[in-house]
Amino acid sequence: MSTDLVTCTVEDHVAVVTLNDPPMNVTTLELTRQLNAVLRRLADDPGTRVLVLTGAGDRAFCAGSDIKEFPSLIAGGDVVDRKLTFENETFGLVDEFPKPTIAALNGLAYGGGLELAVCCDLIIAEAGTEVALPEIKLGVIPASGGPVRVTRRVGEARAVEMMFFGDPVPVETALTWGLVNRVVPRGDALTTARELAARLTELPATALALAKQAVRNGRDGDREAIRSTLPLSKQAFASPDAAEGVRAFLGKEAPQFNSSER
Repeated sequence: MSTDLVTCTVEDHVAVVTLNDPPMNVTTLELTRQLNAVLRRLADDPGTRVLVLTGAGDRAFCAGSDIKEFPSLIAGGDVVDRKLTFENETFGLVDEFPKPTIAALNGLAYGGGLELAVCCDLIIAEAGTEVALPEIKLGVIPASGGPVRVTRRVGEARAVEMMFFGDPVPVETALTWGLVNRVVPRGDALTTARELAARLTELPATALALAKQAVRNGRDGDREAIRSTLPLSKQAFASPDAAEGVRAFLGKEAPQFNSSER
């Protein structure tokens, strides 16, 4: 199956879903809608036994949200209602996908891109690339599961540092933190993910599904915890700092945040 912003191929029981808006594969309202539809179809497809998620091109898996969408959403006060609620739902489809999932990071994964990647069971990243939660530089916070899912992988101290400063983390460091599973040479993420997926298709599907469920049972509170971040995000997007952060980003300027207006 192929769509404009999301493509999907299924071969030998492995579905490869590609975010197809290079070079940065940013998440727009339309890309998220298309991704949601593809994920729902694959979850019920008996011919799909493993899902691989990657990005088109060689610069980014996904650089996060398309900031150009933000000014109109902020002006209407509906960033959460129009964008983030549905984005949370869509990313949740990956997190709760009933079959093994692998993210192949063929480039950087920033913001929502990292939040999407950590929904997968396994993350394969190419050497020399980076991951980040840079939302603080826009005056907002990660709002599509990052505060919960990234923290679950790396621990509170490292997650807080990532969210407070927003600085890129080399995937080699992310590997030592347990954020990614493997670092492979440039250009090899998708190949490696396919190889792992092929191995998984040879293993008992029922046992794999039950293993996923067993792990998930230990984090049953995640869904509610993630949902609880949306009101916080609504507050952040309503602040003068958010408007200034987005303005400065689009104008390629340094933001001038004013804490006295918070």
